[in-house]
Amino acid sequence: MSKQRIAQIVLDERTVIRRSADIEHERRVAIFDLLEENSFQPNGDFTGPYNVVMGMEENRLALDIRDLEDAHLTRVLMPLTPFRRIIRDYFTVCESYFQAIKSATPSKIEAIDMGRRGLHNDGSDLLRERLDGKITVDNETARRLFTLVCILQIRN
Repeated sequence: MSKQRIAQIVLDERTVIRRSADIEHERRVAIFDLLEENSFQPNGDFTGPYNVVMGMEENRLALDIRDLEDAHLTRVLMPLTPFRRIIRDYFTVCESYFQAIKSATPSKIEAIDMGRRGLHNDGSDLLRERLDGKITVDNETARRLFTLVCILQIRN
């Protein structure tokens, strides 16, 4: 297993409200999958694995990167303004998806899910682009981190 990976991730949820069971499930799955397999290399002379605290600070994503003994290594702040449209659209499609799985036909669910995956891909691509020069992540790691970014955006 590579040392350039996240060993533990914690969401700083001081500003997060209570979430639905569906969203809570998405959070658990994203964290589980992320910890099972990821590629994460902060820019600089750092050796992983890493503990990461992910939170929000003044409408910016804050990634506090620490070593396994929890000593601070670096901090990455990234404005989320470029993500607003994708996150809003992703939430809308996810809401439709969660409603559809209760009563819609399989073809309708599949169509909504394809749209959801497309927006998720767009968000993870943008995340990789915005992290370029700060943190190198692979596609699957970016997808799971984007899920967590979205979850941190839930306010009501």
